[in-house]
Amino acid sequence: MQLNRIVAFHKTMGDPTRVRIITLLAQSGPLHGQALAGKLGVTPPTISHHLNKLKEINLVFQRRDKNTIYFHLNHKLLKEHSAALLEYVKEKHEGGAEMDKLTIEKQSVLRNFFTKDGRLKSIPAQRKKKLYVFEHLVEGLEKGRKYPEKEINEYIKNFHDDFATIRREFIINHYMYRENNIYELNPKEMWAKIES
Repeated sequence: MQLNRIVAFHKTMGDPTRVRIITLLAQSGPLHGQALAGKLGVTPPTISHHLNKLKEINLVFQRRDKNTIYFHLNHKLLKEHSAALLEYVKEKHEGGAEMDKLTIEKQSVLRNFFTKDGRLKSIPAQRKKKLYVFEHLVEGLEKGRKYPEKEINEYIKNFHDDFATIRREFIINHYMYRENNIYELNPKEMWAKIES
């Protein structure tokens, strides 16, 4: 399953009311909107809003029985998406414990070099730590978007005042490509490699 479909599914499911609706439908079977609203202690318009979101990802479908519309859980889709996330993580998790070690190490470096409000305290001297920091900074930039130099400077200034050094490091370490003072993110495969 494509990553964007997995993300869309989990983004929609990232709401407690929607999780509770799915749980109720899984436990009780099909229910009408009024019953869902009553069981969850929310208004019918709130239930309608959340059901519409769940219908957009085909996790819930409706069937009319005389004058009442019942909402059904798409059990098959729920299982598919649960399995898809596990499969995707398994595929991308090459290296197992080594990957975990790198992730833990990166988080430690970011905690040490960034303030709680996201400002970079100082540019690390050690190359590996420096790359962790720069990788973290470029994660906020959009792939495929062209940035004028002034815009890149303003973006970097959100994190650190020495925008010229960091901007130069973005180029040196192949995070970005520059032509005529226009900057664009390179594919991740081109970024400087962080040695384990």
